[in-house]
Amino acid sequence: MKLLKNSFLELKKVQTLALVAMLLALRVVLGLFANATLPLFGNQVKFGAAFLPIAAAGSLFGPVSGLLVGALGDVLSFILAPMGAYIPGFTISGALTGIIYGCFLYKNQITLPRVILAWCVNMITVETFLAAFWFYIFMNPGYATPYLTFLATRFISVAVRAVPEILLIFALGKLICAAERSLARKKGQ
Repeated sequence: MKLLKNSFLELKKVQTLALVAMLLALRVVLGLFANATLPLFGNQVKFGAAFLPIAAAGSLFGPVSGLLVGALGDVLSFILAPMGAYIPGFTISGALTGIIYGCFLYKNQITLPRVILAWCVNMITVETFLAAFWFYIFMNPGYATPYLTFLATRFISVAVRAVPEILLIFALGKLICAAERSLARKKGQ
């Protein structure tokens, strides 16, 4: 609970609000333009970079900011470029992704094992089981396709994306730590 309280209190700072707003804007832009589908896997594997601002918000300001960037980023992306029907489940998934990265990375040293653990928790719970559930419920007329089919597709997608996403989050975390140290030194002078 202390983690959530500290994260919520971060939002009282104007500088934090401005950075969260910029990360939200970056999340929307990356969600709309920084995507690639790999046809090698039957168009089931989609690489995107929209998770990076969510992870950054969670790392910098905690789970509350991560939740806001994840959830609002999904809603704003749909408003700006709707593709089919709005699926509220993916807004929930975005919020949970922000919470998970915030819980694992906020006010913690960014280490590769910590990033791997955060990524695995997010991928197993949100990107695999929950995403498969949203696809099963919202994109499966008459429930003709079994849930396990959607689940298998999600496992393949997650497995292909594992190494690049973990390395990107780790590199981003190291950049954030270096920037924070630099700012702390400047304030100390």
